[in-house]
Amino acid sequence: MAKIRKSTPYQDGFIMPGRFERHRGSLISWPTKGEKEPELFRDEIVEVVKKMAKYEETFLVADHSDVEEAKHRCGISAKIIAADTEFAWIRDNGPMFVKNTKGEIAAVKFQFNGWGDKYPTYERVGSVPNTIAEYFNVPLYEAPFILEGGAICVDGEGTLIATEQTLLNQNRNPSMSKDDIEKGLKDYLGIEKVIWLYKGFYEDTETDGHVDNVIEFITPGKVIVQTCSDNENPNFDILKENLSRLKSATDARGRKLEIVEFDYLPYTRSIDGVKYPTPYPNYYVMNGAIIVPQVGWKGELQAVTELQRIFPKLDVVEAPSTYQAVGGGGLGCMTQQIPE
Repeated sequence: MAKIRKSTPYQDGFIMPGRFERHRGSLISWPTKGEKEPELFRDEIVEVVKKMAKYEETFLVADHSDVEEAKHRCGISAKIIAADTEFAWIRDNGPMFVKNTKGEIAAVKFQFNGWGDKYPTYERVGSVPNTIAEYFNVPLYEAPFILEGGAICVDGEGTLIATEQTLLNQNRNPSMSKDDIEKGLKDYLGIEKVIWLYKGFYEDTETDGHVDNVIEFITPGKVIVQTCSDNENPNFDILKENLSRLKSATDARGRKLEIVEFDYLPYTRSIDGVKYPTPYPNYYVMNGAIIVPQVGWKGELQAVTELQRIFPKLDVVEAPSTYQAVGGGGLGCMTQQIPE
């Protein structure tokens, strides 16, 4: 069993590193049978795992009932971690990792309630962080409040960005004030400052506006931000307000943020009458590459070219992402980094 610490990561000198920092490896989820279009979803993840494995060690988290299929289809590219899970979104229901100045790693388990009690079977996934902490033989901290990994992005130097729409939602932590949540983030992720954005995507009703669709840190002090110049798009005003807040914000070290505006916003083809957004800031960065969505959108070539300009030292790798979007997420939601 994972060793559970009674103190907090902040008390013990731990902080959550940025996603862009060097990784020990990456977690990725195997889609469960309860996901939308699970077979097509799994076909995509097979391709994603193959691409990820070229850059770093990859660990595929699968429900016990799915382990044999996961091994058969991905065992060459990834190590399989068997867990009790009903959801494919390891960033939200798995652990987050923190690191201290000695280079030691620990896992943090936050409470999870199925994205605001939208899915009543969420209790079964409660042991996933414990299973992963035990697999990697790292200590585990247990936070007493609800938080999903897709609801935050961090710079590794004490700054965290989140949307008010998710973290202040009454379906998460109704008894906690904004100050309470900020203190909880400090205690369990080592955060010194929270920058509050307005909302996430208009279409993101599944997670109530996770921040990982609209922004990610490139490096400390520098962010890539989803923008939208189409005033007919329902995200136009939301993203405009987010950008305005970012322009007036400073980080934990007092710096104004360098903002890279990204106006490419792909949507999937129409599936049962719905087109799903697959925003590029929800990419996943690895050692030497970023992996980005590919859904057959007309502007993909130009978008990838622009991403290559923004990330000149990284390969820009496209991966099929249509059925991740149908399921309510993307590449950043399926994955979680393990710090080096």
